[in-house]
Amino acid sequence: MTKRLVVIGGGAAGFFGAIQTRILSENKIEVSLYEKSPNVLSKVKISGGGRCNVTHSCFEPEELSKRYPRGEKELRRAFEIFQPKDTIRFFETRGVKLKTESDGRMFPVTDDSESILQCLLQEAKRLGIRIRTKAPITGIYTNEDPSRKKFRIQTEEGEEDFDSVLVASGSSRKVWGWLENMGHTIESPVPSLFTFEIQNDLLDGFQGLSISDAELSLQNSKLKQRGPVLFTHWGLSGPAVLKLSAWGARSLFQTEYKENLIIDWIPDLSRQDLRDFLLKKKKENPSRKPGSYSEFDLPSRFWERVWEKALGSDKRWSEVSSKELHEVEETLKRTVLKIQGKGVFKDEFVTCGGVKRKEVDFSKMESKIVPGLYFAGEVLDIDGITGGFNFQNAWTTSYIAGSSISKETNSNVPDKN
Repeated sequence: MTKRLVVIGGGAAGFFGAIQTRILSENKIEVSLYEKSPNVLSKVKISGGGRCNVTHSCFEPEELSKRYPRGEKELRRAFEIFQPKDTIRFFETRGVKLKTESDGRMFPVTDDSESILQCLLQEAKRLGIRIRTKAPITGIYTNEDPSRKKFRIQTEEGEEDFDSVLVASGSSRKVWGWLENMGHTIESPVPSLFTFEIQNDLLDGFQGLSISDAELSLQNSKLKQRGPVLFTHWGLSGPAVLKLSAWGARSLFQTEYKENLIIDWIPDLSRQDLRDFLLKKKKENPSRKPGSYSEFDLPSRFWERVWEKALGSDKRWSEVSSKELHEVEETLKRTVLKIQGKGVFKDEFVTCGGVKRKEVDFSKMESKIVPGLYFAGEVLDIDGITGGFNFQNAWTTSYIAGSSISKETNSNVPDKN
């Protein structure tokens, strides 16, 4: 009798898991994919500003796993099985070449997410995967009757029996509720990857301005991130902010996004070196105005603002007091800003939370509680920082799930595809 798999969710993880199951089982497993909305792969289509940040050019599993605030330990071994090199191979052998940008992010050379979307759709069609859209599932159940297949999927139209289930539904509270009924624990979902809403006159009027390297930390934790910072009309964004928001997702949620942010705008320079530099400038340029010539690769408008706040008037170096120099030093090395709320990051829709990782066998992506139940992607309590890491989680976990499901049918599972 033909084995049957149902995939719940028509996103990246769902499609990739369905495709890999068909390939690795040599088409011996019948695969049906259910998606509640009219369109599949909608997140693939809009991600990366419509270009689709497929993965990241970090090819060392240990380093790669460090990009995941939740899931680092589990994904470390998973990336030994399937990592970005395998993702690149999958798409390129199907005619979709990827390119690497300066920050390591990888996109299709077409700069069009449609290339990835069509690749997955065509491969699913070639493999005979049954895709059902506008098909909301109303429940997942296990059958007690040994004459029936193990799982029963209830839809508005009726019910179907399957041997195994791959849940790739992302952050669906409804699906999490079904999984709880089946015995799983759900880590409560909270937002990850967001910008900071801050109102402070140090930042006023600088929207669009960026600082290439700053170190950010939260006052009441040991969390610290470094990288570019972007000024926005509502506060701060940029890679350093987004990374800090991901690692601090739960603690910031608990404080209702009211927390002190500490910024070192020149992290490569110690306080003592900065103090010596400023004193030297004062001695060498007594008639110049301190804010006139920007230092440390900081934007000239920002540098001028720092001095305006400290001096309060148009002074020359010779007129700057020790107290004023200390205030400039304090601003550059330890600006304290009050986070007043969270914004959104338009290119990412990431949630921290999901199926508890300890309840999943990551060598198979199979439930430790319900055999035959598999997971892939963001339905799990796993999330990565921005840069293609959340898609790589989807490709990796769905490949492992597809491989494991296939092994039940075919002991001679072929190499990665």
